[in-house]
Amino acid sequence: MDDMEKKISGLVAAQRKFFRSGTTLDVDWRIEQLKRLKQAVIAHEAELEAALYEDLGKSKTEAYLCDVGPVIVEINEILRGLKKWARPERHFSGLMCFPSTSTRVYKMPYGVSLIISPFNFPILLTLGVLAASIAGGNTAVMKTSSKSAASTRALQKLIADTFPPSYAAVVDGGHDVADLCLAQRFDKIFYTGSPAVARHVLAEAAKNLTSVALELGGETGNWCVIRKDADLKDAARKIAFFKLCNAGQICININQIAVAAEVAAEFNKELIAAFRKQIGETPEENPEYPKLITEAVFDKCERLTKEYGDRVIFGGKGVRETRRFAPTLIYPVSMDEDIVRHELFCPLLPIVPFKDSEADRVMETIAEREHPLAMYLFTRDTAWAKKVMSSQQYGGGCINEVCIHMMVKGVPFNGTGHSGMGAYHGEWGFREFTHPSTVLQGKTHFNLPLREHPYSGKAEKIKMRLLKLFER
Repeated sequence: MDDMEKKISGLVAAQRKFFRSGTTLDVDWRIEQLKRLKQAVIAHEAELEAALYEDLGKSKTEAYLCDVGPVIVEINEILRGLKKWARPERHFSGLMCFPSTSTRVYKMPYGVSLIISPFNFPILLTLGVLAASIAGGNTAVMKTSSKSAASTRALQKLIADTFPPSYAAVVDGGHDVADLCLAQRFDKIFYTGSPAVARHVLAEAAKNLTSVALELGGETGNWCVIRKDADLKDAARKIAFFKLCNAGQICININQIAVAAEVAAEFNKELIAAFRKQIGETPEENPEYPKLITEAVFDKCERLTKEYGDRVIFGGKGVRETRRFAPTLIYPVSMDEDIVRHELFCPLLPIVPFKDSEADRVMETIAEREHPLAMYLFTRDTAWAKKVMSSQQYGGGCINEVCIHMMVKGVPFNGTGHSGMGAYHGEWGFREFTHPSTVLQGKTHFNLPLREHPYSGKAEKIKMRLLKLFER
């Protein structure tokens, strides 16, 4: 057993021992840990923002808006609701259980949790999930991404300064370290990343029948559909902001746009104007614009831009030294081309024209592909939009807006199928990290022999009559 394997095994053993002490079952104690986590985030804010700039080139404002601030918001929501969520539910057992009429449902923690977080939002998708784990009464081992090394170092310091490793710890390393973690017996695993790796996580978790939550980007990416009656300037402004955010490296970002052909030229003009207004003529040279996480992603952008070069209508340039690649619009692209059949996770944005009268057919094609994590519709036809949103399968989304559905308090966030399983944020995160245990309080007097033998003769008639009466 090498040193890292020993370290991980020791962490899991120490956390299991601590969990079994019963300390984390006390809701007031959990609240105290959440307050400590919140104060630690505030105290380490400058370090976290500096790390995000080093890893992803995020400006201070974007780092706080998208990574640091949402953690504080998440913790505040949990602090407000935890006592209510954790309270055992009382239920009437029913006449079939008479005289034992009282039943409670306890919200029990799983135990030792493993949180595997990605590079794109290394602070939010580590500490935000940790907050849910703490709320549920679990301990946590966090395996952060080796790609966002500065953020991992900042997280290690923050957690080590705040909690003992027997309660919460950050583990650094690549896929080999992740596999060492997955080889351990955890009680709950929360993975954020790609569908391909998720399959491996599920396979490893299955060996111990470990409960798993997955937050994935989706195999074929998230669609934004723009009808001819949409407010094009408004749509362009919002889409440009979203695509600039983290240089497109966001699981809920727009992977491709389907725009009504009748307004495609006007929309493209508005979108280019919105990009220029928000980030300038040369985004790749703007220090406020985030950078790509690795040269491999930069290479992918260059390769695809070259492949679709004759259809690039904006962007298409990058600076390798800084790994900044301009938001790149590719038009026109057909619905069946390879570039719109998989998640891009970068600043490239293919645009697919369609006849507005065939909008329903477009939605059918999207439905036939793997379920996206997000769906965005821009139209003044609210009835059509609501019909689509209530009949398609996807994680979440917006009508005439982008991304901010995940900022709404009290609602779940995650995908389905190839875009995830389970859900979190607020109470939904508490539910994800607890399992409901039903306990009936039995009585020792006035117990009827209804369930006991004999089941024949005179007893049969009486018991059948009572059973049918009680089951009404």
